[in-house]
Amino acid sequence: MSAPQPSAPVFGRFPDFPHEQVTFCQDPETGLRAIIAIHDSTLGPAVGGTRFHPYASEAEALTDVLRLSRGMTYKNAVAGLPCGGAKAVIIGDPDTIKSEALLETYGRFVQSLGGRYVTAGDVGISAADLDVIGRGTDHVLGRTTTAGGYGDSGPMTAYGAFHALRAAAAVRWGTAELAGRTVGVEGLGKVGYELVRLLVEAGATVTAADISAPARERVRRELPAVLLAERVIDAPVDIYAPCALGATLTSDSVPTIHAAVVCGAANNQLATPEVEQQLVERDILWVPDFVASAGGVTTGSAEYRRIPLEEVPAQVAKIFDTVTEVLDLARRQGILPGAAAEDLAHNRIQQARTGLKPGYLPS
Repeated sequence: MSAPQPSAPVFGRFPDFPHEQVTFCQDPETGLRAIIAIHDSTLGPAVGGTRFHPYASEAEALTDVLRLSRGMTYKNAVAGLPCGGAKAVIIGDPDTIKSEALLETYGRFVQSLGGRYVTAGDVGISAADLDVIGRGTDHVLGRTTTAGGYGDSGPMTAYGAFHALRAAAAVRWGTAELAGRTVGVEGLGKVGYELVRLLVEAGATVTAADISAPARERVRRELPAVLLAERVIDAPVDIYAPCALGATLTSDSVPTIHAAVVCGAANNQLATPEVEQQLVERDILWVPDFVASAGGVTTGSAEYRRIPLEEVPAQVAKIFDTVTEVLDLARRQGILPGAAAEDLAHNRIQQARTGLKPGYLPS
């Protein structure tokens, strides 16, 4: 009998910037099936959250973790953090299979990597879950404050996305003020909800959508000024802010977008790289997701380096400057914003590899 062939290749998936290490973790007793992908550790320990999600197949989970980990390398490098990029996924429905035993076992797998990978929260993993994971590993960020961590990074991810929106607005309309702007927020989880709250406080008119009835009810109860809709990607708004799962920007969805700006905290927003060119052709300004969503990992990096928690918001607010720099570089060089952001990341990583001080020197 011939050996089974892998359903999705790992080597060669990203030949221009390949992964360093992909680890498959399994524990039949607890039901754990996880994949940890370390993309690049040039700038430091590879940092990235763990996503707990009911993937349709292991191949789908592998594709997601490879894309997410690569995105973390760019996110950490562009943000100027001393961290490499990685991500992990746990396969399964967290509402049915998550247990303390499973999370502790997963923590031991993280510990076995000897600090090359430092985990944190993501979809399906809370700060309380990270406390449990922390029983099995020292290499975990985002635990509750009572456990010595800095807590859920969701609010800082939202805060960073808010400043990214302000920077994009300044480029598009000449002012960073969001009062009077209409914004469609997709996803009302721990990041989307906080972004909606910040937008309402800033005077924006917000339309929001989420498949979760409890999430919608929370907004209806606590933020009654928000209009709830079934979908927002094609709503008549100034800004579309994807904050749920990725790949909402497709060759089919882009022609339906009315917004002049797309900027949100969701990872991997482009279904394929070619979609960004479609956005440009429609005169839609897109902020690369790995730039806009760096608030959470900035918080994690601060925790890792023991920078006081009260200093974190000021660091996260610098995402405004990073977005401005990326969009300005794209305009001056006549390239796509995604390419400009990747150039910044590649430059910093390459300089670190050659022993030079990181820092982009635009031509």
